[in-house]
Amino acid sequence: MAAPTDARATLENRPQSVGRMFFDRVAATPDREAYSFPVGDSWESLSWRETGARVSTVAAGLIALGVEPEQRVAIASGTRFEWVLADLAIMSAGAATTTVYPSTMSDDVAFIVGDSDSHVVFAEDDAQVEKLRERRADLPALSQVVVFEGTPDGDWVIGLDDLERLGGELLADRPDVVTERVGATTADSLATLIYTSGTTGRPKGVRLRHSAWTYEGIAVQLLDILSVDDVQYLWLPLAHSFGKVLLTTQLAIGFPTAIDGRVDKIIDNLAVVKPTFMGAAPRIFEKAHARINSMTAHEGGAKKKIFDRAFTVGLEVSRRRLAGEKVPPHLAAQHAVFDRLVFAKIRERFGGRVRFFISGAAALNRDIAEWFHASGILILEGYGLTETSAGTAVNRPTHYEFGTVGKPFHGTEVRVAGDGELLIKGPGVMDGYHNNDDATAESLHDGWFHTGDIGEVDGNGVVRVTDRKKDLFKTSGGKYVAPQFIEGQFKAVCPYASQFVVHGSERNFVSAIVTLDPESIEGWAAQHGLGGKSYGEIVTSAEARSMVQRYVDQLNAKLNRWESVKKFVILERDLSVEDGEITPSMKVKRKVVEEHYKSELDALYT
Repeated sequence: MAAPTDARATLENRPQSVGRMFFDRVAATPDREAYSFPVGDSWESLSWRETGARVSTVAAGLIALGVEPEQRVAIASGTRFEWVLADLAIMSAGAATTTVYPSTMSDDVAFIVGDSDSHVVFAEDDAQVEKLRERRADLPALSQVVVFEGTPDGDWVIGLDDLERLGGELLADRPDVVTERVGATTADSLATLIYTSGTTGRPKGVRLRHSAWTYEGIAVQLLDILSVDDVQYLWLPLAHSFGKVLLTTQLAIGFPTAIDGRVDKIIDNLAVVKPTFMGAAPRIFEKAHARINSMTAHEGGAKKKIFDRAFTVGLEVSRRRLAGEKVPPHLAAQHAVFDRLVFAKIRERFGGRVRFFISGAAALNRDIAEWFHASGILILEGYGLTETSAGTAVNRPTHYEFGTVGKPFHGTEVRVAGDGELLIKGPGVMDGYHNNDDATAESLHDGWFHTGDIGEVDGNGVVRVTDRKKDLFKTSGGKYVAPQFIEGQFKAVCPYASQFVVHGSERNFVSAIVTLDPESIEGWAAQHGLGGKSYGEIVTSAEARSMVQRYVDQLNAKLNRWESVKKFVILERDLSVEDGEITPSMKVKRKVVEEHYKSELDALYT
């Protein structure tokens, strides 16, 4: 790892813009693979040189459309190579990217595009175009829509190939037009507007400068945990800041990235891509943990006994290694056998080459992190918010502690306020909220961003996040309860859980809303005489309720009396993004869920 003085100099001398960083990467490793992506049943690959040519052409196309420096251009699309192409082109044209989740409803799309004053929108397909068309009268600044795969109308909606044709024509007349824009873009120029999905109210547009993203890329490079020879698999929503950090890190280091945002293809793609690292939200690890455990439980017999014994041994070996203790020869011998029989097969499900995963966007349950570690898979938990360009702190492969989010990046400070709230200061912190001075004044004080998270920083600078400040609630008995901790504990013990929402503010006991994972519960149902039943019939059955109760009892055995879950309700459907109950980054909108199921919750207390 770089010495502090070297790190400071490297950060101070970093490229002034993302566009500059990108073209520096093209010049440094022109013939190495940059991106790969699925085309039909196969994967297509582009070198940095080829990517640079396409980015230049698309950037010139935007300039030909009249896009000016720092003007906003939105991207309404799922994660795919064209998203990256558009984003790099927007910033290389000196403009700023406004990100829009593809699941966003038309009213919110109109709000984001309108509030950001976006002049052009890249839309993934006809469905995204239709959302814009519905509200076109409310978007007078929106002059052009560019569709990745859809139906151009030759006027308001054009295809990506049409935009590239315009760009090619402009470059033929003015070969330096993009280079000039990159040169004129400063560190303080606006690079991105990310509208936080939030848990209540209208989304807020977070203003992030070029200096924030170049800082993130170089700060991760300085950790010395990744090299040009690594391979990234990227499926995370690129409308989210976590995905954007990984893109900028790639520019700083130069490793290739395989891109496919289809969540249902993750396991299939891992076998093809065989990445050495991947970023993910905790829900992905929860689902993998639950799936592997439930499959083993259904098989039963000798396989189940071997599996259980393997993890008893694996967890003991993991514990000793983390504590810096020697592993006795007899235990090491057992572990080697179980590694061949069980753990190697688990690692193979993730491609067989993963050096580590990076978990972010929400808290990762410690039990799940330890379970993966026992099987030989390291998950490095990190921390950050959209307002801090996502990356703030992360555990390192050579020094990690489960239950923490590691040390801050070089150049970032984290401190704890008197009420336990974590405060962050550094180059990654936002300028403020777009068109929202009141919210900016509430969150930023003397350069310190007030995170809304409760946590602590130990004597070695390691950060621990314990809960959301606004999520902590007090029961009518006056006891404080941290719901996220309890929710994470339940999902670690119950392999069939999808969501577990703890409730109890000003109530005389704690209750919960439970949803069951549709895929996992099907296998369970087949083993319990409910095969062939609908999802609704399964989850409302007496058998399912009894099963959930057993896991709630296990959970309560780990909790204080006042925070134990006394009653719960199982919903007939899972929570969804479409109904506004979870964010696209898989975080529960607690207040929305409590409002939607107020009568069910009230019934638990009568």
